[in-house]
Amino acid sequence: MARTEKSNKTENEEIDNSDTENKQSYKSNKLGSASKKCPACSSIDIIFDNERGEYICNNCGLVIEENVTDSGPEWRAFDSDQRNARARTGAPIKYMKPNKGLVTEIDMYNKDIRGTKLSSKRQAQLYRMRKWHKRASIASSSERNYLVALPELNRVASYLGLPDNIREQTALLYRQCVKNNLIRGRPIETVVNAALYATCRSAGMPRTLDEISQISNVSKKEIGRTYRIIAHELNLKIPLTDPSAYVPRYVAALKLSGEAQEKAMTLLKQAMKKGLISGRSPTGVSAAAVYIAGALAGERRTQKEVADVAGVTEVTIRNRYRELKHELNIDVNL
Repeated sequence: MARTEKSNKTENEEIDNSDTENKQSYKSNKLGSASKKCPACSSIDIIFDNERGEYICNNCGLVIEENVTDSGPEWRAFDSDQRNARARTGAPIKYMKPNKGLVTEIDMYNKDIRGTKLSSKRQAQLYRMRKWHKRASIASSSERNYLVALPELNRVASYLGLPDNIREQTALLYRQCVKNNLIRGRPIETVVNAALYATCRSAGMPRTLDEISQISNVSKKEIGRTYRIIAHELNLKIPLTDPSAYVPRYVAALKLSGEAQEKAMTLLKQAMKKGLISGRSPTGVSAAAVYIAGALAGERRTQKEVADVAGVTEVTIRNRYRELKHELNIDVNL
């Protein structure tokens, strides 16, 4: 009799342990993986009943989970046009817009919902509403600042050929400058261009201070000084400029082949290993590498042509050319 009770107790403990293991495995599958597993037959052939809100094992018929909340929309769409028309969410937040795109506008059509033209009295009323709505939307000084800064940012970025993600990151950085009172006592255009320069360097798409200064009509010295202040106050970890980032631009402007670009990249890698880059302008070193690579590929360009594209002097290219030729033992005569 004692043995029977002991055996029954052992069997019950094994059943409880197996149930516990099944519950733990089911819980881990529910939380940790997208595919569920049946706790009874260990099958992964699970189907979802949309009408009942249940997960059912297609192998043994066990209802694994019930009363599941449907996180999807309550409407149906059969093509992209219907989906866009029925969606109730707007466009994403854009830092390039002064109000981040979260704004309500009163249109200028002066027509009602049926397309009928409004009376002159109603049009005058809407005109006043538009005027005061516009005034109320730019009530604070920071919003008025954005109305000047962000169009200027968009103009300079368009001239430099920068993508939308760089513009968004620059706009966010400029908003941080406004929040930390870094624009006080400084021209808006100077802070905008300094933020753009910092963002381009951080993203690995560097633009020189000369390029930005020429487009924005702000002195190179002012942009550089403001950039250093922004980097210090906001604790920006901006990496050193890689000279190889300029090579594709120079090669494309000089109409060189892919072979010349590959040779220039190889020369820069060898120069970086030997420490020939430190203390020198990355634009000058990359321009000299492109100058040498063009000659090695049989597509020689003059020093003046390369200097005009890179925005450096011919003397700089000659000095960097001699250093690379001597240190890397390059057999070329130019």
